[in-house]
Amino acid sequence: MINKQSLIPFLCKAKKVTYAGKGAESRPSRPASHDLQFQEGDYLYIDSYLGGEKFSGEEAVWDNGIPIWCMNYSGRVINEHFNGDFLKEALLHVPEDYPYRGPLFYQNGDYRYQCTIHGDFEWFQGFEEIFYNDVKAYECYFHGGAIV
Repeated sequence: MINKQSLIPFLCKAKKVTYAGKGAESRPSRPASHDLQFQEGDYLYIDSYLGGEKFSGEEAVWDNGIPIWCMNYSGRVINEHFNGDFLKEALLHVPEDYPYRGPLFYQNGDYRYQCTIHGDFEWFQGFEEIFYNDVKAYECYFHGGAIV
């Protein structure tokens, strides 16, 4: 059984200080992987992904060395209007109500981020997109949940 009251705030903080917050990468766990870690108290968060413009990865959380939650994701850049800094900016707004990727909707100038989620924290699937002037520039599917 997971303690969502402490896990969800930790997960949101971990996301904000690693990839979204342009945190430093840790030592790769696999050849050519990009790994980011954050630890606080008994919780350890690791985000590990492969690729660049086409990518796939996994975020996971351990409690005292026991894996308790994970999310897999896979996405791609669709055209030259994609802006990685905008994606990270949107992901910094991850809400505790939907602690998976970014908010349901975020816009800054000509860029718009939107996210659709089905399920709850313990079993979910979702899809995020970025549009530049109403033309899709990026898409990513994700799914996961509790593993204890």
